[in-house]
Amino acid sequence: MIKVGIIGGSGLDNPDILKNSREIAVETPYGPPTSVLTVGSIKGIDVVILARHGKNHSIYPSKVNFRANIWALKEQGCTHVLASTAVGSLREEIEPGHLVFPNQFIDHTRKRETTFFDEDVVVHTPMAEPFCQNLVDLLSLSADELKLTYHRNRTVITIEGPRFSTKAESHMFRGWNADVINMSTVPEVVLAREKQMHYAAIAMSTDYDCWREGEESVTWEMILATMKKNSDNVIKLFLDVLYKINDT
Repeated sequence: MIKVGIIGGSGLDNPDILKNSREIAVETPYGPPTSVLTVGSIKGIDVVILARHGKNHSIYPSKVNFRANIWALKEQGCTHVLASTAVGSLREEIEPGHLVFPNQFIDHTRKRETTFFDEDVVVHTPMAEPFCQNLVDLLSLSADELKLTYHRNRTVITIEGPRFSTKAESHMFRGWNADVINMSTVPEVVLAREKQMHYAAIAMSTDYDCWREGEESVTWEMILATMKKNSDNVIKLFLDVLYKINDT
């Protein structure tokens, strides 16, 4: 049975969209997740919604309890995970407002717990293809039908945060062939793969990071403004792809 975990996706908990909803507080071996879980159904599809940074966005990236979040979704029976994330663009063609569906990541974090297998047993999880290609295909199909501008099969680099990059770092990441940058995809995607859940990211480009000459350097206010402007498109994409997942 398909059940979809949604990380982020603000607006999907609207009563007009999410039916039979209720909030549940859970505990995991790694402590509580970063928010209560909102469970319900969208057009008959069971979903579990989790706020990565807390309901009021008060948890900074390095303090997100990624292991508790993924564990909680798995314990609720989630088979798939769709995660929304804001990203900075490292490529001219990925403009603010465009969507990106990554298929690769580069981990540039330093402090995070990145595995469930750190105690009793050592497991080396294959990570050559970390994102679910079937979900990337479905997202691309939905974006085409909705006439949304997107880029697929790109590389996201995740940095520790909460600070943004220096210009030197931004140019270095471009040299590493990263296409977008954020503070949240790793270790989220890694842990989901360890739990054998299909994972895909719906990334919204909000800015050009700081590498682009003549462009205003990224600010949190800039990110929020772009996300608010394009939030309706992201919600439409979530809704459309949910139906496609249910049909596969």
